[in-house]
Amino acid sequence: MSRDALVTGAPETVRTVSAAGRSLRVSVRAGTDDDVPPLLLMNGIGASLEVLQPLVDRISPRRTVIRFDVPGVGGSPRPLVPYVLGTLTPVVAGVLTRLGHDRPVDVLGLSWGGGLAQHFAVQHRRRCRRLVLAATGTGTLMVPGSPKVLGRMLTPRRHRDPDYARQIAGTIYGGTMRSDPERAARVLHAAARVGPRRGYYYQLASSTGWSSLPFLRLIRQPTLVLAGDDDPIIPVANARIMGRLLPDAEVHVYRGGHLALLTEADQLAPVVEEFLDRD
Repeated sequence: MSRDALVTGAPETVRTVSAAGRSLRVSVRAGTDDDVPPLLLMNGIGASLEVLQPLVDRISPRRTVIRFDVPGVGGSPRPLVPYVLGTLTPVVAGVLTRLGHDRPVDVLGLSWGGGLAQHFAVQHRRRCRRLVLAATGTGTLMVPGSPKVLGRMLTPRRHRDPDYARQIAGTIYGGTMRSDPERAARVLHAAARVGPRRGYYYQLASSTGWSSLPFLRLIRQPTLVLAGDDDPIIPVANARIMGRLLPDAEVHVYRGGHLALLTEADQLAPVVEEFLDRD
């Protein structure tokens, strides 16, 4: 484990951690209360861990927050060979162990990260206490967004070109992005690190053909499903389906789009924390 940067302000470090044959750039914001389970964040496709900063800033300082860049995204080394969700979750579990977090953590997955979070909750059930699935679905077998929207997700251009992000924000992200597309450029580009294009395509391919529908009932952890009523990428119907199939789930539908957990974190972070703080 070698440190490569130090985040200023809060007691937060960014380092490269190797586990299960891969290296990930990982950020840890140390909490002030060791009795509060750490919160592990799993990010959306093509987004570096910096994109999650608006949410992290609104999570209680009592709670340790861990986030990472997937292989080839942000500051994580480019993968030499492709991976799938089932081979990435052991890497994440190994990273937690290397960081000294052997007890169960709470897991929040956003968008693509929600698929990884579902897989983690089953594959490493003893490491996951509670689960939050935000703006996510069940993979290949789900109610899809429109082909026009999904087609624009096939390239990383929105992460590399702020003007393009503004141009398409309302169409693909919905919610407040329709009236204020500048927010997309801010949340995606303010401090984000852009990895090689190959990293984006590897991440995209990692969930091709994957679906959680066959094993949703194996997710026994208490689960909060967060969904926007104007999410062009993941229509809200998917949250309702997941809420019915997950054994211990509640669905919270908010007014907003795909990135509201970041752009309206002041409203949604308290919902997440209230759920995580339950006995």
